Amino acid sequence: MTASPWGGYENEERTMKYMLLMQFGEDSVDFPKLDEWKPEEIQAHIRFMKRTNAGLAAAGELVDAQGLAMPETARIVRSHSGGTPVVSEGPFPESKEWVAGWWIVDCAGEQRAIEIAAAVSAAPGPGGRPLNMPIEVRQVMAAPPAEL
Repeated sequence: MTASPWGGYENEERTMKYMLLMQFGEDSVDFPKLDEWKPEEIQAHIRFMKRTNAGLAAAGELVDAQGLAMPETARIVRSHSGGTPVVSEGPFPESKEWVAGWWIVDCAGEQRAIEIAAAVSAAPGPGGRPLNMPIEVRQVMAAPPAEL
């Protein structure tokens, strides 16, 4: 096994998958909105995310990572018995938090998933300062609990 710069080991047997949800909200962040960042700050942030994903992929821990469009582009879809689905358009002013993106990692356990989330949380923002954004860590369940 070869040590990885991201912790963990290449070719190490993975036992658990976790979803890391990058969340933004009016009350949970203390940095300006993205449209207030300088272009070079956005580029530095994107470079950080690409390096993070490349490091996780090299370590064999990355399953998927995606960013999402802004919440005002979201659509909520509900089935409608016997008819056309009902689609609600954004923006949703009552929404105070939203998911900005996610990673699915396949790693040795919860502690490693928390380490990855902490690294991602420190992505650079305005002035190169770490954003310290909240990252929710949740195990991806392979099957329902046995008692169900």
